[in-house]
Amino acid sequence: MNMKPLKGQHHVSAITANAQKNYEFFTRILGMRLVKKTVNQDDTTMYHLFYADERGNPGTDLTFFEIKNAGRTYRGTDSITCTFLRVPSDESLLYWKKRLSEQEVLHGEIREANGKKMLFFEDFEGQRLALISDQNNKGVKGGKPWDRAAVPPNHGIIGLGPVMLTVSELGPTANLLTEVMEYRRIGEYSLDEDTVVVFETGEGGNGAEIHIKESHDLPKQRPGRGSVHHVAFRVENEDELRNWVRKLKELRIASSGFVERYYFKSLYFREPNGILFELATDGPGFEADEPFEQLGEKLALPPYIEDSREEIEAKITPLDTKSE
Repeated sequence: MNMKPLKGQHHVSAITANAQKNYEFFTRILGMRLVKKTVNQDDTTMYHLFYADERGNPGTDLTFFEIKNAGRTYRGTDSITCTFLRVPSDESLLYWKKRLSEQEVLHGEIREANGKKMLFFEDFEGQRLALISDQNNKGVKGGKPWDRAAVPPNHGIIGLGPVMLTVSELGPTANLLTEVMEYRRIGEYSLDEDTVVVFETGEGGNGAEIHIKESHDLPKQRPGRGSVHHVAFRVENEDELRNWVRKLKELRIASSGFVERYYFKSLYFREPNGILFELATDGPGFEADEPFEQLGEKLALPPYIEDSREEIEAKITPLDTKSE
């Protein structure tokens, strides 16, 4: 089957136990825009919040499910262990180191690995994140920061960078990436005495790389607040997604089949170590039901659950996200 290459990261979805604090952290400290306040379509009792660039361009979204009773994460392998966020330049990292210190956010030192400068930090729930400089980046273009954000546009977050996986067995995951998903294995680097293997797709660059560490010493991660639920990769359109549905079926790889998410169309499956992967279309996008200026201000519900709005709103805690 003649498939187009995947285009890179689409979004990363993680877990929070506190939507209000999560909103304050990612908008007021990190300067991302909340482009959609909706609910988990598979469990409408929990929020699903989308933070991104000015309009939620594909490849810029970091999303969170609010699970109020989520326990702590017991870190381990067979999990997504760091989400990188792209910033424009090396100078931006100096700005961010100062900002994170002033905001009392746990962070490390600016360091260089794989030819890129980066700054690791954690949110208030231990979500592992890193800022990565796009100064020497070639490949998938970043997005555009919102001009009303809390961070100057010249230092604002412009999208998702590499996603780091830690797996107990590298071989099967590498095989899936290269033989099924058509990624290219392009090299490796050292990070804290670990070897990280780099894979890329499409145009390559920070927005299209997967970084994988292999660990035989860690137990399997027990997820909770501060963990990542899944990573999604970009496909161009619905026709291409349906080609992927057919391809996985032919290869006898268990999947969700085609799933309608309204803002995009999806397909879910697990890689051999159990990490959840999603393929998602670039469109229609977040302005399907809200104008650009009001993105994220009201609870948005896809048409197929709009009839249940009263019941849904009764089960979630109000969250004030109107722009100031």
